[in-house]
Order: sequence, then C-alpha cells, then structure tokens
Amino acid sequence: MPVVRINADHALPQHLWQVAADLPAEAPIVVMIHGYRYSPSQPAHDPHRHILSLDPDPRQRRATSWPRALGFGGAHPQDGLAIAFGWEARGTLRGAYRRAGLAGRSLSGLVDRLAHASGRPVAVISHSLGARVALTALREAVCGTIGRMILLTGAEFRDEAARALASAAGRQAEVINITSRENDLFDFALEQWLSLGRRQALGFGLNRPTRNWVDMQIDEGETLAALERLGFPTERHPRRLSHWTPYLRRGLFDFYRTALFQPWALPMGLLHARLPGRIEPRWSRLLSRPGQMGAAAAKADVRLHAG
Repeated sequence: MPVVRINADHALPQHLWQVAADLPAEAPIVVMIHGYRYSPSQPAHDPHRHILSLDPDPRQRRATSWPRALGFGGAHPQDGLAIAFGWEARGTLRGAYRRAGLAGRSLSGLVDRLAHASGRPVAVISHSLGARVALTALREAVCGTIGRMILLTGAEFRDEAARALASAAGRQAEVINITSRENDLFDFALEQWLSLGRRQALGFGLNRPTRNWVDMQIDEGETLAALERLGFPTERHPRRLSHWTPYLRRGLFDFYRTALFQPWALPMGLLHARLPGRIEPRWSRLLSRPGQMGAAAAKADVRLHAG
C-alpha cells in the first residue's frame, strides 16, 4: 500500500478514514515521524523525499527508507497503512522543540480518528525531536488509540516522558526507548541549550521503571547479544558519535518491525526479562580508548556463543 503523506500544518486527506476502515483485521497502521532539521516545505530537506519515502533520493546522506524497512510498499491491503508525518523541524533547536509540541497535538487528533475509523490502535516510530512529537501525542490522545511506540534516540526530557506515560493513553500504550552512547553529544546539547543542564534527556532511560516502558541501548554488548538470542542479529560496530545509528545500524529494523506489528511475539514481559536494561555512563563511547569498543563487542560475542 502506498505511503500516505501528512504534514502537521495541512488539512487531512478525507479519503484516509475510509482507507483505514477498509483495512483487513490484522493489518497494522504505523505513523513514522522524522526528527530535527527536516522540513516538508523545503525540497532539499523534505522528509517525504528522504527517510519517509519508499524511494528516497540516493544522493541524500543517510537515505534509508523507513517504510520499506518496515515492510510497506506492496500492493496488498494486509500490508497495512503507513503514515509519513511531516512537521517543520528546521531553525533553532528551541524553536523546533516548541513546534514539536504543537505537531504532537496535531498528531493526537490524527491517531484518534485513525483508531476510531479502523477499530485498532495505531503504532508509532519516531527519531530525535520526533520523539517529542510522539510523546506529546501520547499525552493528549484518547485512551487506547496508541498501541506500541518506538523512540529512536529521542530528543526529549525524562520528566516529559514520565508525564506522557502517566496520561490515560500512556498507561495503555507500550514504549520501547532506543538509546545509544553514540548519541551522548546530542543529548548533552539538548540539556544545556534547553534547560541549562537542569533536566536529563531520555538517553539515560526513564527515571522510574514501569511495566509498559523498556530502555534498550543498541551499542551495548549484552543488549546486542540478547537481540541475537531473540532472533535479531544486529551490526556490532559502534561509532564514537552518531545521532542516526538507530535507523542505520543493520538488523535493527527487523526488530522494530516485529515489535510494532507483532507485539504478541515480543511482549513487554519478555523484553524486560531478556534485555539487560542497563544504560552505560555518558561519554563511555566517545572517551573510550582505541580498540576498547571492538573488545567490548568481542566479549559479548564470546558470552553469546558460550550461552
């Protein structure tokens, strides 16, 4: 099924509700949300020509098609419905952070109507400041309209995430928070520029453990070993600094696709039991000595095959 493009400041396509209503019973609906520095109004930065496109321009850096990686693009209705949600994310970080909140309120209305029309909860996957869009929508949405949510190195604060999870919709939803020490500099910038260091970013994980939230550090050896035991072998070459590895690291989208569209195969209880849930200290990747990152990955491999 083609990807439906929707922008936060535009009118919603009226045929969308009928498309949602006509989906087969098991077909998923997923909303994909880009992060900072994209703009649907600027062709050079348009997410609908990049990560949210079925066929992104190969000349673009980090041109990975999220919808194709999630299994969309076929002609069968049972493949489900993919919503590419665009919003104005260029300009200063403070301005984009504010607009992300406004876009999240717009998204909450969209998921409410989609869930009502289709008779099923909507799944969400987001990156960077898109996590603020997603968590704002979760806080504002009708209870039960959002099912699973995956946050990829989310540019949001822990206290805001806790507020979203405490809402009526948040208590019913399930959140997988993808973190990485490769993202430390970006988390630090968010904290310093928007709160003068007084608030902590989601890169540290949720402040208090809950049954419907799991933190997963994708550049940590034991986590990668656990993913392989679950059937999701993942690239094991961490970088010192990267904001984009949650969707560029090979193998991770196989996990995301299953977690979003077959949650019964990866229930939260299983993820809590199998994933270490450990978050390494900040700067442990950036300040590691040469060869130390490779040694950690090799150590995890030895433990995997020994176990």
